[in-house]
Amino acid sequence: MPLRRPYSGGPKNPEIPIRTASLALVIAAAPLLACRSTVAVVATPAMPVAALPGETHLRNVQQLTHGGNNAEAYFSRSGRQLIFQRQEDLTAGCDQEYVMNIDGSGVHRVSNGLGRTTCGYFYDNDKRILYSSTFEHDAACPVRPDMSKGYVWPLGHFEIYAARSDGTELTKLTDDKAYNAEATVSPDGKRIIFTSTRDGDIDLYSMNIDGSDVRRITSRVGYDGGAFYSPNGKQIVWRASYPATAADTADYRGLLAQRLVRPAALEIWVANADGSEPRQVTKLGGANFAPFFTHDGKRIIFTSNHLDPKGRNFDLFLVNVDGTGLEQVTFDPDFDGFPMFSPDGKKLVWASNRNAKTRGETNLFIADWAK
Repeated sequence: MPLRRPYSGGPKNPEIPIRTASLALVIAAAPLLACRSTVAVVATPAMPVAALPGETHLRNVQQLTHGGNNAEAYFSRSGRQLIFQRQEDLTAGCDQEYVMNIDGSGVHRVSNGLGRTTCGYFYDNDKRILYSSTFEHDAACPVRPDMSKGYVWPLGHFEIYAARSDGTELTKLTDDKAYNAEATVSPDGKRIIFTSTRDGDIDLYSMNIDGSDVRRITSRVGYDGGAFYSPNGKQIVWRASYPATAADTADYRGLLAQRLVRPAALEIWVANADGSEPRQVTKLGGANFAPFFTHDGKRIIFTSNHLDPKGRNFDLFLVNVDGTGLEQVTFDPDFDGFPMFSPDGKKLVWASNRNAKTRGETNLFIADWAK
């Protein structure tokens, strides 16, 4: 949902989407790309890694990937597979979507290898996947933003696509040339929640699984993104950054006009699934993102750099949905982020710079969750 990919010294580039309601285009969408041959990757078997001191919630830690940038790994409904985005070469190319088994085997690419992809997700009892891509706008990797403006994220030309779980029968669900991304699916498989700039701001929207019945569910000026449903489907959790002053608003709108956003200040929010009764959960300062509910829906795990004055060290934290009971989960001195629990709540997957062989590489780790 974005802050979608880590980098050496901060959170991952999200590349945020938004969707307008061209239902005729959505309903008439035909398969766009055969993609019939998935691309296998020579994978190293999962490797045991010791949990760090203080990481009492983590047991039987396994490193699943070995090299490159790997992030935003999300469990299948069965809990036996993961979909994730991967940049194989730290110095070239850009993210594509991959699927693998939770033991690190069977790694294969399910996107078409063009443009940049982000935010993969399983649905329809693991028979189908969602992800966002820029490939129809430009088959090349998007140009990186000008960092003379500070640390900013590009709001690229992303559209949301659906496909069979092997990558075939690719179908376009959004078509408005805005930013449409960070899509996840409700527990009952009926609705997609996603981020879009279609109406001129960065807001959350929901739609039916076929792309119809698009509803805007946030409206406050500022960035809303990276949303997930609660296990019972009655609530949503997301990251948000709202301008506090007139100068902040001017800076936000100026960057937005250039398809950019500055994600330095993000807090965690919850609301009812339709966006009603929004409530701020964290007031920590810094960048707090990638939230996900625990299996019982009573707590939220998320990524934060609020303990580091320089803002470079990100760890995982737990907090009650009412904002109390903050607890640190990981203690690596670099980056830990993008956590997700398995459907049964027994395992946690996340991305980390720990155990890196090359500076800046981000790998995926899985552990048994100890309450």
